[in-house]
Amino acid sequence: MITKEQVLEALSYVEEPDLKKDLVTLNMIENVEVDGKSVSFTVVLTTPACPLKELIERACVNAIIHYVDKDAQVKVNLTARVTSGRPNQEALLPQVKNIIAVASGKGGVGKSTVAVNLAVALAQLGAKVGLIDADIYGPSAPIMFGVANEKLFVKETAEGKSVIVPIERHGVKLLSMGFLADPEKAIVWRGPMASKALRQLLSDAEWGELDYMIVDLPPGTGDIHLTLVSAVPVTGAIIVSTPQDIALADAIKGVDMFRMDSVKVPILGLVENMAYFTPAELPENKYYIFGKEGCKNLASRLELPFLGEIPIVQSIREGGDQGVPVALDSSTPSGLAFENLAAQVAQQVAIRNATLAPTQTIQAVH
Repeated sequence: MITKEQVLEALSYVEEPDLKKDLVTLNMIENVEVDGKSVSFTVVLTTPACPLKELIERACVNAIIHYVDKDAQVKVNLTARVTSGRPNQEALLPQVKNIIAVASGKGGVGKSTVAVNLAVALAQLGAKVGLIDADIYGPSAPIMFGVANEKLFVKETAEGKSVIVPIERHGVKLLSMGFLADPEKAIVWRGPMASKALRQLLSDAEWGELDYMIVDLPPGTGDIHLTLVSAVPVTGAIIVSTPQDIALADAIKGVDMFRMDSVKVPILGLVENMAYFTPAELPENKYYIFGKEGCKNLASRLELPFLGEIPIVQSIREGGDQGVPVALDSSTPSGLAFENLAAQVAQQVAIRNATLAPTQTIQAVH
């Protein structure tokens, strides 16, 4: 007869590829049931976007057959419980497990396009996701989500506090200055006003429980970035760049800002946007308009993870203009690129939470 003890012993030989410990030690095995030669159990992954779920599932089945009984009938149930890198669940946004900043050293590299499609791709993979469009002066997320004409409304909580209810679209909760300002008029604010607006988007909204909050920061390094890291403990930052040298020079500055001793936000990795052009009529061809693998090489030089390449194709632009992000359809090459990006980001978040101390909010930067 197969016993539960035998099952757990066999699964102790299965290593989580990223965390480098076995599944039993990591408390990732639950609900072990044995009936004759039928064995079933649940593997609790660190994220629903885990890119290695099939590998882990096969390893579990092979372990039971190899170490317990070659005739065993094994059923592996996969679920997920997203880990958190936050130090204090009583702080601002207590139900948000991970806050991810998406930044770029310069404008025009497609940072907002990456942020929006990353959020949608994570939601498509089963995560609870929110997005703050913190590009106060040039908000674009409402257009990309197809909700530019939506109006926000405020509700009263049980404690008598008035809170903004985020707009929900494509499985993502969304707030942006674009909902509060005339889309045809410039927002001409000094730094303190813009910083106050970001704090309100963080603190005066009903975000609820989220696995990932994506924060689309303005290009460059400035007040909004410092406001974010002083208001909430940021799990990690993603730097978006295009491959050419002029963009990479500014990407290095973006990396350096988060690595400053006074900030110390982990870099989850670099994303190369507009990596290559593939014409629809020649889907196998790649034309490296802005240079080849510049961001990938930079990631290697800075010893940072390279999260993936996003092509420059018409469908991505059309999806952003029409409010239908390409990440909604992973059967297309561009949609698949964002699904792979989401899996890589989730993987890096899990590794960061398992290996690094929680991020602390900063007190002041001079």
